[in-house]
Amino acid sequence: MADRGHGNKNQMLFLGGTSHPELAQLVASKLGVRLCEITTFHKLNRETTVEIKESVRGKDVYILQTGTKDVNNDIMELMIIAYACRTSSASNIVGVIPYLPYSKQSKMRKRGCIVGKLLATMLGKAGFTHVITMDLHQKEIQGFFNIPVDNLRASAFLIDYIQTSLPDYRNAVIVARNPNSVKRATSYAERLRLGIAVVHGDERLTESDEDDGRTSPPPLPDLQSRSKANNAFGLELLPRVAAKEKPPFNVVGDVGGRIAIIVDDMIDDVDAFVKVADILKERGAYKVLVVATHGVLSSDAPRLIEDSSIDEVVVTNTVPHEVKKMHCHKIKTVDISVLLCEAIRRIHHRESMSYLFRNVGMDD
Repeated sequence: MADRGHGNKNQMLFLGGTSHPELAQLVASKLGVRLCEITTFHKLNRETTVEIKESVRGKDVYILQTGTKDVNNDIMELMIIAYACRTSSASNIVGVIPYLPYSKQSKMRKRGCIVGKLLATMLGKAGFTHVITMDLHQKEIQGFFNIPVDNLRASAFLIDYIQTSLPDYRNAVIVARNPNSVKRATSYAERLRLGIAVVHGDERLTESDEDDGRTSPPPLPDLQSRSKANNAFGLELLPRVAAKEKPPFNVVGDVGGRIAIIVDDMIDDVDAFVKVADILKERGAYKVLVVATHGVLSSDAPRLIEDSSIDEVVVTNTVPHEVKKMHCHKIKTVDISVLLCEAIRRIHHRESMSYLFRNVGMDD
């Protein structure tokens, strides 16, 4: 697809990885281009081999690959394709990554590391010159990259679904399932002109702060022993660090007789959503919806959703989940391929991206 008078004379080449071929085909058809032929296979020792069947020399290459349950293979395949294009003298290499894997690991936890920064560095070293993604878990992840990153928002599509699919959506309330989701919930509530409720309390998350040794050495039995131990090293008496204690689950806001719409950026492990839905139903909500951009739905999530008090789960097609929908009729899909298509078109023609972010808050 050659440019015509927009300042870019390079030909576009669109590649699709193996993670989400349906989305790649949708985007290609909307762009009016064909998918470049590429062969990807795994050897007996599980090494990934990639062969691009066309010349990429001097072309702008767009590679669509998203994160799935086979996340590590998805990432490695993406970087191998990018490096193959780089060593074959592609002019620009743009990664179209609707769901960026490891985006939840964007903070230092215990004695681990910030894996999101590692992934950003690896993608840059592989040869990418630009990345398009959607609804990062934390928008600050864009700062991990040394290349331009466009973080698109799916909120407009999800809001449109709510308005068209719920005739009585005016009787709804937007729910933040924890205090960390308040900004996102507020953004939805302001656009839909609805109220907001916040669930606060003892939600046992895997990322919760536990005793991980950062208060080492452990406190000694009595004050005199602690004083002697510290003075032996020339230290002042260190104060004890009080452990965090969350109150029981509580809903701040009125959900009685209303539709409760829980909003988040992704739904992966559904246990927390199921617990919140149960509490909302106990508080009088007559219908509970979960609205999220990325439907990762790991493990037995479809069965848990089917057996829960959640009435509907609305996600976009950034992650493939057609098989999971066969096991759970409550899962609904919103297509966002047109947004990816428009982003690619604007980048290729060197047009402004600000139109795609118009009327979209930065905290969506």
